[in-house]
Order: sequence, then C-alpha cells, then structure tokens
Amino acid sequence: MLKRIVTAVVLIPIVLVLILRAPVPILAVIAGIVALLTIREFLKLTESYGVRPLRILTYVFAGFFFLLLALNFGNDKPLPSTAVFVYCLGFAAAVAPFTFLTRAMRNEELSTGYPAAAASVFAFTYIALPMGMLVQLRQQWAGAFYILYLLLVVWAGDIFAYFVGKSIGRHLMAPRISPKKTWEGAVASLVASVTIGWLLFSNAERISRVLLRARLITRPDGMYGSEVPAMATVILLTILLNLAAQLGDLVESLIKRGAGVKDSGAILPGHGGMLDRIDALLFAAPVLWYYAAWRVMQ
Repeated sequence: MLKRIVTAVVLIPIVLVLILRAPVPILAVIAGIVALLTIREFLKLTESYGVRPLRILTYVFAGFFFLLLALNFGNDKPLPSTAVFVYCLGFAAAVAPFTFLTRAMRNEELSTGYPAAAASVFAFTYIALPMGMLVQLRQQWAGAFYILYLLLVVWAGDIFAYFVGKSIGRHLMAPRISPKKTWEGAVASLVASVTIGWLLFSNAERISRVLLRARLITRPDGMYGSEVPAMATVILLTILLNLAAQLGDLVESLIKRGAGVKDSGAILPGHGGMLDRIDALLFAAPVLWYYAAWRVMQ
C-alpha cells in the first residue's frame, strides 16, 4: 500500500505538468514511449496464450505512428487538423492487418502466422491508437482542460472503486474475471467521477485562468465562458467516461486472468505494469476524443 501511495504522489504531478505544459510534439514522444512499454507488456501476455508475437515489427509500426504525430508541419502542431488525424488513423488501422500478415508469411510454421499477426494488430489498435487520440485531443481547442478532466475523472473513479470496494464491497461484479471488484465499488466510482466532472466544469473558467497565470497552459488550452458545455452534457459525458474506464479495467483483467498473471508487469512499484495503469484510459480516451472532435465540427 505504501509503495502504491508513494508512486502515485510522485507520478501524478509529473504527468499533470507534462499534459498541461509540454509542447504537443514532446507529448507525442512521451505518449509513444508509454505506448511502446505497454505494447511490450501486452505482447508478453500473449505468449501465455501460446502466441509468438511479431515483436520488432509491432514496435516499429507503433513507433512510426507516433513519429508522425511528433513531426512539425510548420504550424507548431503535429497534425494540421482533426480531419487529417482521422485520415491517418483510418489508414493505419487498415494497413496494420496487411503489414503484419505479410510479415507472418515468413514464419516457419504457417499455423503461427495468423495468431502472431492478430496479436500485433490488436496491440496497435488496443494501445497505440487510443494513446494517439490523447495526443490529438491535447491539440484541440481546450485540449489541456479536456485531458485534465479525463485524467481526474478516471483517477477519482479508480481510487473510490478501490477503497470503497475494499472496505464495504459485498456483491461481486465479475468474480471469474476480477474477484475483488464489487458493485459497491463500481457505484462509488461512478459517483466520484460525476462529482469531479461537475466540480471541474462548474469552475472551468476559474481553473483555466489559474493555470494560465501559472503559465501551465496557453489561452487556447483552457475553457472559458460560452465554451463550457451544458451541465447535463457534462454529467452524461462523465457517466460514459466512467463506464468506459471501468470496462477497460475489466477487459485488461480478462486478458491477465487468461494469461494466469496478477499484473501485466512490474515497472511501477505498487501499481504493477504500465498496462495496469492505463487500461482504463485506453477505453475512455476514444470516448472523450470523439466528443471533443464532434464539438469542433458543430
């Protein structure tokens, strides 16, 4: 428990400063490193299923994707618009199966080709694409505020689910997949996330001005006045984000349970592996990215 708390106390401020202050290309590089570390853990888990993944090509393919996000096209942004990002996203997702299946043809045992390629494609779409969406979300109008909102909502939900479930949880949610998760913890997670979301957007302009004065964000990264969505929208969006985050956590538990391991790795003391820490974000980030992109197009 102590290691878990110390790691969180050290990492959370660093993550928040990077999210708010780092230029987008640097954020893309950091997101790429996190994605590659997470993909490494995931591919290790697939070996427990009898799959021999295409490690090097998976790293190169995902790394190239984040390299594109980090490139500067002359306007201090890694991609000129959300539309271009969508084109890149769709192209990468379409090319991934072709790329990995083509490489799999070189396997000595043909029966290993499809499982290896499938594991690599899934690693890219499950991990790299959502992390790329976080980078592009940071580039959108009020992007820093949205990512701050996403992280706090997910973290609050996770913390309350853990402590409430541990103290008063009685009704198991999915005992075969995650024996310690309870419905009491899930409800506490939802309430905590909605509360944080409501508080953030109720004080969005004030928070943005404080961050602006502290030089943690620039003006386009904050949220002011009429830009703040209606509270009913905020509550509904927060509920969707919380449900996506809890589902992301359960899905990762399913993968680990099938692999017969407790944690995806041991890179973070008291927290397990990188996948253990970002599993909720991998499902929640696309939800928020889609909402933010939709607002821009309105």
